[in-house]
Amino acid sequence: MKLWQKDGAKPTNQLIESFTVGRDRELDVLLAPFDLLGSMAHSIMLEKVGLLSYEELQSILNECRKIFKEEITTGQFSIEDGIEDVHSQIEFMLTERIGDTGKKIHSGRSRNDQVLVDLKMFFRDKVEQITQQVNQLFITLQARSEEHKEDLLPGYTHLQIAMPSSFGIWFGAYAESLVDDLTALQGVYKMINKNPLGSGAGYGSSFPLDRKLTTELLGFDDLNYNVVYAQMTRGKMEFALAQAIALFAGTLSRLAMDVCLYNSQNFGFLTLPQEMTTGSSIMPHKKNPDVAEILRGKTNRLKGLATEINFVQSNLPSGYHREFQIIKEIILPALDEFSECLKVADFMVKNLQVKKDILQDPKFDLLFSVENVNKLVVEGTPFRDAYRKVGNEIESGNFTPERELAHTLLGSIGQPATEEIKNAMNKVLEGFKFEKTHQAFEKLLDATSFSR
Repeated sequence: MKLWQKDGAKPTNQLIESFTVGRDRELDVLLAPFDLLGSMAHSIMLEKVGLLSYEELQSILNECRKIFKEEITTGQFSIEDGIEDVHSQIEFMLTERIGDTGKKIHSGRSRNDQVLVDLKMFFRDKVEQITQQVNQLFITLQARSEEHKEDLLPGYTHLQIAMPSSFGIWFGAYAESLVDDLTALQGVYKMINKNPLGSGAGYGSSFPLDRKLTTELLGFDDLNYNVVYAQMTRGKMEFALAQAIALFAGTLSRLAMDVCLYNSQNFGFLTLPQEMTTGSSIMPHKKNPDVAEILRGKTNRLKGLATEINFVQSNLPSGYHREFQIIKEIILPALDEFSECLKVADFMVKNLQVKKDILQDPKFDLLFSVENVNKLVVEGTPFRDAYRKVGNEIESGNFTPERELAHTLLGSIGQPATEEIKNAMNKVLEGFKFEKTHQAFEKLLDATSFSR
């Protein structure tokens, strides 16, 4: 029987059930640890306000810890046939094992605020994983930046050669881009990290629920205070998270495009090791950069994630709507794909092989035109006059490049500002404060906690 099903009511038509449940059973398994922790925190609060006895609470906590240790952490947890979702499965398991006490944990809750708190905790965990992976890619990019800060590279504007650049500041540019991307993700994390429990179906409860207690128990920074707005965050938080992912996707897709471009024979600035390339069935010379191309394609697709989520919830009024379940099918697999993209990008960057002395080729002589202009300016020529003089030399074919570079500008050739960018990243990382959540969960799972 479903949680909402009444005695004697006709069962839902199988076609309708399959259509409306969708991938809920499959995806809800990912929410199981968080649903269990949420139920534990809710039960502790119910005992405090007199809706559970102390003995009932201990029975619930002990069984929840057993399920967490023996079934969830071992990968044995599953949602049985005929049970709609993870919330129903856990309540069914508790009722089966500890009797009527298991039926009491839903007091003051709706599946609406229950799935909301599950998703918020799931997304918090995913943001932490993403942050760790982003930081790893950042460290790799910074290491390559320092390694190649003196190795020159053509700089382009309009895809025309412009001025000298270096692999140091090319790698470093993507490192600093990740700092800004992670700053945006931190803003989304702060939005997610608010407790909706107690909002029920979106209109609160007449029970004297202590919402601040569950906020503390689950390691949230604050509450979604207004019960109607708490429900309105469903869909909104996924949309915001997808927008943040799109920023990272933009960074990674541009990096992948650069690798495809620079790896081609017409550029020839870097190469991929043979084990990272594929061949052609007809052309024996081919070493294709499929890894960069697929990375570009996957991250470009992730840029559209927010748009897809936005379309699903277009024109919905306030309150809960079943369309929100579809958003789970969009965002949860996408987060796994994004995690894979970060892992592949880190591996690719570590193994890129940089070519030396690229700018010695005469075809890059014009890259140094600005250096010639600057030399004249230092010698006392007004900039506009120096610009025209060098321009005329180029037009007449009498240009001789001044190849000596002496950049002292912070963030430029030879000065990639590695330490300053690292400090900026560390400041962002410190702002997440993931440890607060870890401590809250450890306390819930500690058998000595919440006993007299």
